[in-house]
Amino acid sequence: MKTKKTGYAVITGASSGIGAEFAKRLAKEGYPLVLVARRRERLEELADSLSTECIIVTADLSDMKECERFVQELSGVDIEIFINNAGFGFCGETLNIDNATELNMIDVNVKAVHLLTKLILRDMVEKNKGYILNVASSAGLLPAGPYMSTYYATKAYVTSFTRGVAEELRQRGSKVYVGCLCPGPVDTEFNQVANVKFSLKGISAQFCANDAITQMFKKKVTIVPTFKMKLVVVLGRFIPEKWNIRIAAKQQWKKIYSK
Repeated sequence: MKTKKTGYAVITGASSGIGAEFAKRLAKEGYPLVLVARRRERLEELADSLSTECIIVTADLSDMKECERFVQELSGVDIEIFINNAGFGFCGETLNIDNATELNMIDVNVKAVHLLTKLILRDMVEKNKGYILNVASSAGLLPAGPYMSTYYATKAYVTSFTRGVAEELRQRGSKVYVGCLCPGPVDTEFNQVANVKFSLKGISAQFCANDAITQMFKKKVTIVPTFKMKLVVVLGRFIPEKWNIRIAAKQQWKKIYSK
């Protein structure tokens, strides 16, 4: 255990996967935690396994009023780190995915991330310190992803929004960090929720979270874990866009039919 920190680390979507691994890593760093998700029992189970103070907040982040209520609950908490990790995807032909699923995805992946970033950022800018890490995806660095079209679009929003805000902060000379995590496939519950089986081998949630935290503290704005995924992103810049999209379509098609 490292030196106990006074500022809290807040993690949304903390009940499983990368979110839970963020909690474990930051607990080892000495941070007291605020764990946020819909499933209280999963948060309580995680909190019991950690040797640090944990505040549990249940919230449905697809509801903007719930986002505002959750931030209001933290009005007296000194937040040093805020990780926007909550999000989900779904794989299939856009015409066949029900509207409620896609609109809910936009609410959680885009609107909640945008709103929470702004609400937390105001206080951090006033204090001139703090870290905000938005969990996006390598999908957000590519032009499009047929058969996961809405998911790719939401993550493109997160990467673009985050990079833009980071530059605004740099130009005003702020010490506040804002960055985005853009991993490739990660072995989590995402697969079941998204109705997919990854055609590429995924990395562990633990590796992803640990690498993200390390790069966050180095103030890397766009974090892409693993050399292989970095190479895919870089090479994609030299491929004509239409072929890039068709390659992505082939990969998503494999996800659907390799289950």
